[in-house]
Amino acid sequence: MRLIAFDTATEWCTAALWQDGAVSVREVHAGQKHSDLLAPMVMDLLAEAGLSLVQLDGIAYGMGPGSFTGLRIACGVAQGLALAAGLPVLGVSTLEALAEEAHAATGATQVVACLDARMGEVYAGLYGREEGVWRTLAGPLVCPPAVAPLPEASGFLGAGSGFGAYAALNERYAGLLTAVHPEMLPRARAIAGLAAPRFARGEGVPAEQAQPLYVRDKVALKVCER
Repeated sequence: MRLIAFDTATEWCTAALWQDGAVSVREVHAGQKHSDLLAPMVMDLLAEAGLSLVQLDGIAYGMGPGSFTGLRIACGVAQGLALAAGLPVLGVSTLEALAEEAHAATGATQVVACLDARMGEVYAGLYGREEGVWRTLAGPLVCPPAVAPLPEASGFLGAGSGFGAYAALNERYAGLLTAVHPEMLPRARAIAGLAAPRFARGEGVPAEQAQPLYVRDKVALKVCER
């Protein structure tokens, strides 16, 4: 199994080449330059491995939730590359990828994944891992930190920028979390690891069916709301 994966849902631009479990990565704090950086990062990974697009089995991308512009960039690049090479695509939840990152770093099997959604809100989801597979327990959704979804029991790990952005989020989960890691983010390597078995099961779709997962239908606050 060979696939390219990438994510541009946060301020980071990350890309990974997966080859039967071996992963090569490129990561950069992109700011607003994801559209300039992503394709060259992908091509660099392929060149380093001596591969072309047509030698891949698929392309995976972070479908959201996250930055509206970032989600459109990831989806658009996935579609463009897949159409050019005749490859299937697969969107992976950025919150599930965040949970996967938390598991890889700490071994956590119960994760509260929260990304800063701006405008006083977070993108949130609860995830539990059983037999190597993540189950979505709640979300993904966008909400104020004070009403983020609660797990039915303690023992969860908190991961994502939402915990660094909002004190109310930490108060919401007081006593329920074993640890909090606001520095964690969804990365392409996690997306690749989640996507590989799904591609193997034939879950990839044609390029034209690739879609972002916005969750929120509002881009910015009105002047009166600010």
